[in-house]
Amino acid sequence: MTTTFKDIPDKYKIKTLLHQSTYLVDGELKPWKGETAEVYSTISSTEAYKPTLLGTIPQLGKKEAMEVLKSASSAYKKGQGLWPTMKVIDRIKCMETFVKQMKTKREEVVKLLMWEIGKNLGDSEKEFDRTIDYIYDTIEAYKQIDRDSAKFEKNSGVYAHIRRGPLGIVLCLGPYNYPLNETFALLIPALIMGNPVIFKPAKHGVLLISPLLEAFQNSFPKGVVNIVYGRGRVLATPLMQSGKIDVLALIGNSKSANALQEEHPKGNRLRMVLGLEAKNPAIVLPDADLDLAVEECIAGSLSFNGQRCTALKVLYVHESVVEEFNRRFTYKVDQLKFGNPWEEGAKLTPLPETDKPAYIQELIDDALEKGAKIINKKGGETTENYIFPAVLYPVSKDMRVFKEEQFGPVVPIVSFSDIDEPLDDMAESNYGQQVSLFGKNVHTLSPLIDTLVNLVCRVNLNSSCQRGPDVYPFTGRKDSAYGTLSVHDALRSFSIRTFVASKDNEYNNAILTELLEKKTSNFISTDYIL
Repeated sequence: MTTTFKDIPDKYKIKTLLHQSTYLVDGELKPWKGETAEVYSTISSTEAYKPTLLGTIPQLGKKEAMEVLKSASSAYKKGQGLWPTMKVIDRIKCMETFVKQMKTKREEVVKLLMWEIGKNLGDSEKEFDRTIDYIYDTIEAYKQIDRDSAKFEKNSGVYAHIRRGPLGIVLCLGPYNYPLNETFALLIPALIMGNPVIFKPAKHGVLLISPLLEAFQNSFPKGVVNIVYGRGRVLATPLMQSGKIDVLALIGNSKSANALQEEHPKGNRLRMVLGLEAKNPAIVLPDADLDLAVEECIAGSLSFNGQRCTALKVLYVHESVVEEFNRRFTYKVDQLKFGNPWEEGAKLTPLPETDKPAYIQELIDDALEKGAKIINKKGGETTENYIFPAVLYPVSKDMRVFKEEQFGPVVPIVSFSDIDEPLDDMAESNYGQQVSLFGKNVHTLSPLIDTLVNLVCRVNLNSSCQRGPDVYPFTGRKDSAYGTLSVHDALRSFSIRTFVASKDNEYNNAILTELLEKKTSNFISTDYIL
């Protein structure tokens, strides 16, 4: 899509380039004078289409990777560092300082979300606000975990004071589609549990971290947060090979996760928290409310152009209603407005990856060769930075669009006569995150629900798949996830239960009493955090 500089609302214009010339290590924003990479937006601001230069980022190398590893190691200090041994209330104060400063950067971050990844204005604002809420919810959840731990238990003549402790150094790699929210869903719980973090922003959505660098620097002890820029392979590989990374926190592709895991010399010591790909299906039963099913399937398959792991990536529609469903669905798809992110009503926006339209076209061509048709009028219309969603029907199992996670604007529809067909496909799939189930007959739904909960981790009844609310578990089976991300579960994922045991005798009890009275230990405490 082309536009001109004068067409862009003034507050969303890129008036000065953002040259990120520092990286955060050992509490210092260290200047970088080496190689840099230009960051472009696929959104044009000229009459003839031309990507917009947004700024530059450092291209750090192995030397800098080892530098940040040393910084994080010093902060952890084999569990003796200030951060891992700090009182819970003091870590919470650091996080509160950070979020207070972060809130002042909303306008800058939202603007960069739109330009860097093409997310529309409403969703960009929602991503920022939801992240702020997530941090506050995490603080409250951590307080509750600490309150529940502020006691002694006694069993078989042994007192135990059980708390959750940090795991060590966390390597955090976030995704481009939610470069703020999903990245912080890893970063924030990892930090607040006492782990130092090395964080590399995603390839797209990298500059929007820049406004937050000083907040990280000001809010946490030195070496606790380290932020690096560059190629994942160049930085992450030597970090993993060092054997000093204790937790790999990654939202992305299972191939990347497997490759990094294999680089670690002691795989049994590596804890993983992974949010990976999915191929979430919708199942539309004969008695489904078609208006509702169409509305939810539009949102599920095409919100942010389908670039979500939770997106609906294949629609199974019963043969008795497929013709009517397709008619209503394709009409609604063609009504979706394509525009720049700040344009009112823009549901479809430029794709941040320059090669994505060509990849989607490959999937379409493969499907057409094997018998599918594009059943919506606008399907497959291509511009320099977009390909209009193609609704493909009928789709069969030998088509690439059926097997691959498309992560973009193309919607495959499969007709079924027997419910075992989609169930068998889901059982055979490499993925198992969520499903959307549309219908109302409880006698039909009940056995389906009882099966589906063992194939995926969330069954959405008459609604599209999604991550939120963030207090609910977010995870998956098979190649879709490892570990659980949600406010409460993420705190558990980035920590381990650890405790002090003491035999019930006069000698030990006197020591425990003195420890509690004099408050000399940050670990042994029955203080209740308000």
